[in-house]
Amino acid sequence: MNERVEEVLNEQIVKEASSSHLYLSMASWAENQGYNGTAQFLYQHSDEERFHMLKLIKFINERGGVAKIPAIEKPPISFDSMIKIFKSLLEHEIVVTESINNVVDVCLQEKDYTTHNFIQWYVSEQLEEEALARTILDKLQLIGSDKGGLYLFDRDMENSAIGADTVKDQGQ
Repeated sequence: MNERVEEVLNEQIVKEASSSHLYLSMASWAENQGYNGTAQFLYQHSDEERFHMLKLIKFINERGGVAKIPAIEKPPISFDSMIKIFKSLLEHEIVVTESINNVVDVCLQEKDYTTHNFIQWYVSEQLEEEALARTILDKLQLIGSDKGGLYLFDRDMENSAIGADTVKDQGQ
């Protein structure tokens, strides 16, 4: 495996692992605040980020590189509000998108078209991640601090998490 490509892929492993831990921390906070639906959604999101990390690890190792399992910085454990959680989530996803774009750039510079092809899945995934975060943030901004609205929002998050589990269980 090309050394530069291996290096940026290992850097991406750090970002995916950090994302998983950040969302896990957000889920724990939400659960402790009584937002069980949002917690369920964020726990799922944490699992997805871990899957993204594992996919990179396996790819690097299968290509003859060495995947490096990183130490992760401790994420924040307290958040001021639901809206701040999702603002932070969106900002984080934008950073991850920039990182994925950097991987694509290095792949093209190094003419590593196999890895370029592999990383396109992440490019598409990031489009979805950012769009979802923006949609959720838009809803929260409409709700503001209305407790009834936050209750309904949390219930909607729980239903979306349950729906995602159902699709996943059906293998789709």
